[in-house]
Order: sequence, then C-alpha cells, then structure tokens
Amino acid sequence: MSGENQLHGCAITGVGSYVPERVLTNADLETIVDTTDEWITTRTGIKQRRMAADNEFTSTMAAAASRKALAQAELDPAELDLIIVATITPDMPFPATACLVQQELGAAKAAAFDLEAACSGFLYALEIAQAFITAGVHQNILIIGAEKLSSIIDWEDRNTCVLFGDGAGAAVLQRRDGARGVLATRLGSDGTKANILAMPGGGCCQPATVDSVNERIHFLKMEGKEVYKNAVTAMTAAAKEVLERSGLGIEDIKCIIPHQANMRIISAIGDRLGATEDQVFVNLQKYGNTSAASVAVALDEALQQGVVQRGDKILIIAFGAGLTWGATVLEW
Repeated sequence: MSGENQLHGCAITGVGSYVPERVLTNADLETIVDTTDEWITTRTGIKQRRMAADNEFTSTMAAAASRKALAQAELDPAELDLIIVATITPDMPFPATACLVQQELGAAKAAAFDLEAACSGFLYALEIAQAFITAGVHQNILIIGAEKLSSIIDWEDRNTCVLFGDGAGAAVLQRRDGARGVLATRLGSDGTKANILAMPGGGCCQPATVDSVNERIHFLKMEGKEVYKNAVTAMTAAAKEVLERSGLGIEDIKCIIPHQANMRIISAIGDRLGATEDQVFVNLQKYGNTSAASVAVALDEALQQGVVQRGDKILIIAFGAGLTWGATVLEW
C-alpha cells in the first residue's frame, strides 16, 4: 500500500489505449437476440461496443495500447523491468499473455506475468507496480488491462451479450523522486460471492468435454441484480476510504473514472459520493464493459480530451468478478 515510508516517488509517465475497428451497435444486436435498442439503452446506457477481429487477440490489443503508452513516456521497451497484464481472457491458459506481449514489444529484459482480478485488474496491477517502484525493486513498469470478451460471451444470452466489448489500455510507471503519483489505494475481495459472476468451464474443476461445451458452461455467467447491489456498495465504500486516507473531499477530485459497466451503477455511485455529473467520466456508451481494460481506456480518453491536467486529482474505482474491487486516488 502507499504509505509515508516509501523510498522512491512513482509517476505514471505514459498511457495508451486500443479498441478494435469493428463496431457492434444495439441495432446489430436486435438481429442476433431478442432485444431492442431502447431496452439496452435504458437499462445499461450502452449504445455500441467494439469487437476484435478474428486475427486480433488480447496480446495483440495489449501490445497496441502499450506502444502508445511507451511512446508517450518516451521509453524504449528494452528499458522495461516488468510487464503485468490484467485479463480474464488470456490468449491461452499458459503461457502468460504478458510473455507474449513482451515478445511482441521486444522487451527482452523485462519479467512478465498475468494478473486475474476481472474488472478490478488494472487497479490491482497499478498498486503492485507502484509498490515495486517505491520499494526500489524496479524503475520502469508497464501495466496493461486487456480483454477479448467477445470470445467468452454467450451470444444466445440476451442479458449478458449486450454488455461487453473488447479493448486494451496501458500505462507506464516510472521512478520519479518527488512525484506524488498514487496517494491512496484500497483493494478488496469477497470469495463467498464468487458464483454470481463467473465462467464455470475451462479450468481443472470443469475441463472442456463434449458435454461441457454442449451445456454452454464455457461462457460468462452473471446474476445481474446481485452484481449491481454488491458493486454499488463495495465501490462506494472503497472510494470513501481512499478519499479519507488521502485527506481529500469529493470536491477536491477533478475527475472520477468509474468502471464502465452500467450507467445505473455509475449514477448510483456518483450520487452516494456527492459527485457532480461533470466530475464523472463516462465512455460506456461507446465501448460497453471491457472488464480490465475499462478504467485504463477511460483514463487515456480523459487525458486525450483534456479533462485532466497536471496536478489534478483523479479517483479511479472498479469492481469485478471474484468478487474484487478497488479504488485509487492519483495526483496527475
């Protein structure tokens, strides 16, 4: 965790994102499942999402986002000490997708591993990376949230297939003495509710068989009402805790970047925190829920749009399967 005894400063020196070209609109979904644009929009706020091409994978999208982040940081991949990829849709069970990204970027000296915390993954990666840097273990770390969720969506389930999209976001963290960077972080999990959002098949518990494929257990399964209830409660509590620990009020935050899962969840959290509509950054309508990529892509877009300037405070909040959640306050 961030604390007063940290030895080195840590700053985010570059960010980047990538979304596939193919757009899947609500009108397109009307031809696939029994749904309507009105039903999707009023319940989720999503108008469209991006779908990866057949030759695009989590690793290739991650690498594309990473190149942009590295360019902004003016850092050669050969200087990277560590690559962390947060994902629930790895290219394959092993090796780690991070190793494939390492190869793609030519980051020969970097260690590499994957992290699985679902939609909270990018915040988990951010906290791990800044801990390594402030402790003096590493100087240059690349973190990535990337997903090809279209590969695990049940296109016959109208309650879930309308929600998700593909994409990747990346950030470069570097040692910068004197930088404030991450001011406070709160990570949490509750494994007693692991079953409300999961992909049951594919692991050692229920490996792939003809029967398991026919039973459609290799797709994402979700209990929507339970997810909503837990997401609002957990993200609100985590956000309040990091604000208190960083000595800030909601009025001190220039930009709130919540996990882009559902507009109702985002609105409920904003209300409970006492945030204004202008403070909350939303790109859900364009991309849907991209899981670990969600807050990373939103952070990049907020910066591109000039919403955040140097010195501004940013509150990032996420929630995902596990259950997992997290909140981070950054000084940009």
